[in-house]
Amino acid sequence: MSVLLLNASYEPLTVISWRRAIVLVLEGECELLEQSEDRTIRTCGGAEFPFPVVVRLFNMVKAFRRGGKAPWTRSALRARDENTCQVAGCHANGSTVDHIVPRCRGGDTTWENTVLMCKLHNQRKGSRSLAGAGLTLKRPPRAPAFSAVLKTKAHPQWVAWLPA
Repeated sequence: MSVLLLNASYEPLTVISWRRAIVLVLEGECELLEQSEDRTIRTCGGAEFPFPVVVRLFNMVKAFRRGGKAPWTRSALRARDENTCQVAGCHANGSTVDHIVPRCRGGDTTWENTVLMCKLHNQRKGSRSLAGAGLTLKRPPRAPAFSAVLKTKAHPQWVAWLPA
């Protein structure tokens, strides 16, 4: 289970493992803000700790974010495109990641160059451009904000700590 890590200013920084969160709390580097009501952590020595859900660092950390952009991942792409084919709008359960400018033509795996497509449309497009395949996108692809990606995997107790 993941834990939301906040900066000293209560700004969301990242998501860390519960093990890392426990270490940070025990080392005195952060405080526990939210804990799980139904889970605890027991050590072999018999000590019991609350299971962390949200922790906050005591010291400010300079957060490096590429212009506020979230890092590209398949799961974040699925969340951005709402798990639908960006050509037809059909539910894309067996969807594939399609590069608008194909990789064989120098296209990179970036937010602006990738969309979800159902297998039918992806095969129809192949290694051609969208115009060459006679396809148009429902909406232009763009990079989501970092906080939007955090919300896709948000624990219910995180909602109060994430920006609107």
